[in-house]
Amino acid sequence: MQSWSDVAVRPLAGQGPQLRLYDTSDQQVRPVTPGPVATMYVCGITPYDATHLGHAATYVTFDLVNRIWRDLGHEVNYVQNVTDVDDPLFERADRDGIDWRDLGRRETQLFCDDMAALRVLPPRDYIGAVESIDEVVEVVGKLLDSGAAYIVDDATYPDIYFRADATEQFGYESNYDRATMDTFFAERGGDPDRAGKRDPLDALIWRAARDGEPSWPSPHGPGRPGWHIECAAIALNRLGAPFDVQGGGSDLIFPHHEFSAAHGEALTGERRFADHYVHTGMIGLDGEKMSKSRGNLVFVSKLRAAGVDPNAIRLALIAEHYRTDRMWTDTTLDDASARLARWRDAIGRPTAPDAADTIARIRQHLADDLDTPKAIAALDAWASDAIGGLGSATDAGADIAIAVDSLLGIDL
Repeated sequence: MQSWSDVAVRPLAGQGPQLRLYDTSDQQVRPVTPGPVATMYVCGITPYDATHLGHAATYVTFDLVNRIWRDLGHEVNYVQNVTDVDDPLFERADRDGIDWRDLGRRETQLFCDDMAALRVLPPRDYIGAVESIDEVVEVVGKLLDSGAAYIVDDATYPDIYFRADATEQFGYESNYDRATMDTFFAERGGDPDRAGKRDPLDALIWRAARDGEPSWPSPHGPGRPGWHIECAAIALNRLGAPFDVQGGGSDLIFPHHEFSAAHGEALTGERRFADHYVHTGMIGLDGEKMSKSRGNLVFVSKLRAAGVDPNAIRLALIAEHYRTDRMWTDTTLDDASARLARWRDAIGRPTAPDAADTIARIRQHLADDLDTPKAIAALDAWASDAIGGLGSATDAGADIAIAVDSLLGIDL
């Protein structure tokens, strides 16, 4: 699958401190320790609607990780999937009278356009579920052979399920108790009441063919992938295990990331699927989480069509800490637009305070679990001094512009 166009990252002199991120499984901020090639998997969209600000906030967050790693001298192997075969896609396509494949292609392209506008660095591998079918078929077979998965006793629909107890460490990623797991499993795409399952929590990995649904041949019978196994197969085949960071929104902690990790661990024997599990907070509107089911969405494409500078959208999305659940308001965007204008005014001044200390503080704050509010405050202080006529450095504006571009992904 073709991703969006690349963005040039201008190099900066010097280097910042080692990146530290909050790990959901360990429930603490700790160093990220990649080798020469840093590896990251971020769960992608199900393309049945346009990119809303909740999506955008997640991908901008992990774009900061990508940029920090590059600033530290790492090559980055970043992988993202597209769940381009799933029930919500079929339901929306049926509602709108469009082929589900055409809907998926259209919305995936719109997502790519939005990511390019927001200056998000593209993944090295951008993989659709449809193009990973053979990979999923292979790993489903391995899980069946090992006893980690089973076929339900159903002559009509012999679906295949992964045993939640297949790995001893199941539950370590989310740290949720069983009652919480049961609740989220039912709310987030699980099927606890499916007859024939050994445990209500067992997760679907191969859905047997149904009338009116697409299916693909396999040794286990025709069907299509479950959600979690798709990501496990794509990540393992391109990154191996353990890789450095698995990322997504906090609504993916369970069941999606718990099960994709368990699938990977059952397949490889590794204790951890990823060294860090990193999750972003939710974006809300009018006091509620922004989601397609609620219909309270703000779309990036509509903001762009209205003439909003994508750099202001990006700046608004990082104004608060990435792990914070936060509300989007008109004021959020107005403040970001005004801040962007001040920064652009400041870098255009003929003289300004030397940039080195400010750039060092930006690097330090970003390395501390992506503390963007403090990084922004450092830039605000520099801009205020520059606009106030302080400082005599003639090249400071250009240096700040390069740093803001390279580290924050904002074009001044």
